[in-house]
Amino acid sequence: MHKKYILSLIVMAIFLVSCSHSSKKPGRQYFSDMTTSLAYETYSVNPVFKDGKTNQLPLAGTISRGHMPYDYAAKSADEQIRAGKELVNPTMVNETTLAKGKAQFTIYCAICHGEGGKGDGTLYTSGKFTAIPADLTSDRVRNFPEGQIFHVITCGSVSGLMGSHASQIKPENRWMIVDYIKNNFSVKPNK
Repeated sequence: MHKKYILSLIVMAIFLVSCSHSSKKPGRQYFSDMTTSLAYETYSVNPVFKDGKTNQLPLAGTISRGHMPYDYAAKSADEQIRAGKELVNPTMVNETTLAKGKAQFTIYCAICHGEGGKGDGTLYTSGKFTAIPADLTSDRVRNFPEGQIFHVITCGSVSGLMGSHASQIKPENRWMIVDYIKNNFSVKPNK
């Protein structure tokens, strides 16, 4: 019994001595390869991986932090209509968001669709783009639900004439463009 008591005290003493929470006394390092890893430069050769590269591509299906996957397929009329029915605009329409929407529209959309949205942007009128861009003031486009316009900006048009702007325009800015289109382009009667 006496030996077990002494052994217990020794084990407890080792335990108490080995566990120090002081940053000035980090404790002992018994296995250096476990606590101090070998660092590799980003683009250097690395013998740990099969391809010998340190900088590895993310795994398939990896989603960047803060981003949500977009669950609607591109270049599909059915998906465009589904997006129009299901997507809900999260922005609150006010002077600030409409001004930001106009600024984003001017940067990304006006070159094809024109300042007034009639499809008469400089890219078309200069002859560099021969297909007529959509007239955003037309009854057809004006009757699109907000989610459908957002989908077209995100994935491009079904016809393929307009490409995806998802990599250039953040989702919140796409919604502000939708607000700007819906609130500023009205159908003007023909004279």
